[in-house]
Amino acid sequence: MSTSTPLPPEALDDWLAVLAAGLDLDPADVPVGVLLDVARDVAHGVARPAAPLSTFLVGFAAARNGGTAADVEQASATATRLALDWSSTHPTEPR
Repeated sequence: MSTSTPLPPEALDDWLAVLAAGLDLDPADVPVGVLLDVARDVAHGVARPAAPLSTFLVGFAAARNGGTAADVEQASATATRLALDWSSTHPTEPR
């Protein structure tokens, strides 16, 4: 069953625990703040639909490069830099 009701902020830790367990990951290894920052920067600098794609690619790149916390940090920094560059070189039209 799916729902369109957003996850309340206080439930984020609970969801992380469930999803991490389901994916056989340690929730302590997930840099939630870093990933949310990437999603925010991409959503604001590129487009909202680019945020989940970007966080997936950050995780994928980090995994392919070793999967350490430093690999996640490096991939996140790259995504943020590219999103900020994108927003300065691809101005949006007024809404």
